[in-house]
Amino acid sequence: MKKTILITGTSSGIGKSTVHVFASKGWNVIATQRNPEKETDFINLPNVTLYPLDVTDLKSIENAFEKTIANFGRIDVVVNNAGYGVDGAFEAMTDAIIEKQFNTNVFGLMRVTRQAIQSMRKSNGGSIIQISSMGGKITFPLYSIYHATKFAVEGFTESLQYELAQFNIQMKLVEPGPIVTEFYGRSRQFVKPTDSDSYDAFIEKFTDAAEKVMKDAEGPEVVADMIYKAATDSSNRMRYAVGKPGPLLLVLRKLLSDRMFFWMVKKSYNL
Repeated sequence: MKKTILITGTSSGIGKSTVHVFASKGWNVIATQRNPEKETDFINLPNVTLYPLDVTDLKSIENAFEKTIANFGRIDVVVNNAGYGVDGAFEAMTDAIIEKQFNTNVFGLMRVTRQAIQSMRKSNGGSIIQISSMGGKITFPLYSIYHATKFAVEGFTESLQYELAQFNIQMKLVEPGPIVTEFYGRSRQFVKPTDSDSYDAFIEKFTDAAEKVMKDAEGPEVVADMIYKAATDSSNRMRYAVGKPGPLLLVLRKLLSDRMFFWMVKKSYNL
């Protein structure tokens, strides 16, 4: 019997690549997007069904899950991929910007997770895969709000796994490093003060160094392959780091003191 996976945020990047991987493996793939009517890449893919889903809209989440259950009977895996990044000087972040970032990356993920639990508990199990980030375990300059959301996802997921084990529901965290996606393009929101140039020199140094890092970044396909590995891994492993140099940096964060790690980051960005 074919397994069924529901993936959020499939219009580009990691989400889109994940649809392709699971479709190629013969799964029933429920690809969800805010505006599915604009999607053209999935037309000729076998086993792919496209539903509207906005993680900030609870009714759209409920509708997508109801349609999936009605058409496929159960959901074996849910991938919480929808999200975007805000970076820049925290001083310039308005309440509206902060709330929007958390509403998508944290509260939206929680809404989908809650719906997945209700479905999987009734069908005696499944896996919920949260697309976190190496930025959920380590930090870099100018990403304070984004890091705050990913740290929240890590803590939320780690705690939740205790109560869901009794229902045979596995919680997984995929932690990508730098990946070439629209996260650094149209999905990016950069913020800085408009009434002061106090941060300009700092931002310029960081941006120059960050662009060099992205030149060596891997594509979203490596993350999609890791998501498939997590979905088919029956062990109790929770975290899956992927995307160089993410896995190495996560190891260094464990081994180095705060002082040494902060020094390394500052040196890397010429700060």
